[in-house]
Amino acid sequence: MEDKVLRKLFLGFIQIHILHHAKEHPVFGSWMLEELQEHGYNISPGTLYPIFHSMEKDGLLTREDKNVDGKIRKYYSTTKKGSLVLVEARNKAYELFKEIKD
Repeated sequence: MEDKVLRKLFLGFIQIHILHHAKEHPVFGSWMLEELQEHGYNISPGTLYPIFHSMEKDGLLTREDKNVDGKIRKYYSTTKKGSLVLVEARNKAYELFKEIKD
């Protein structure tokens, strides 16, 4: 299958993954890249940061800038809207998994 097709498909999974972790605790780019890599998503910062920005623009994430060792690190947390979207996405993912697992 074409790499572009898979990337489009996995984009939704990546967004759900981000919402899940950002609900547990604030996340930042390099941590999220490592987490995604542990699950087989090999994306670059040039792919991840536009996803963060888009999700923030859509009201799913909120950002807090913190000074860490003299550098500004952007931490993202799930908003109330993001939490509601995550619940719905989990339900849909679970239904899909039950249907396609065999």
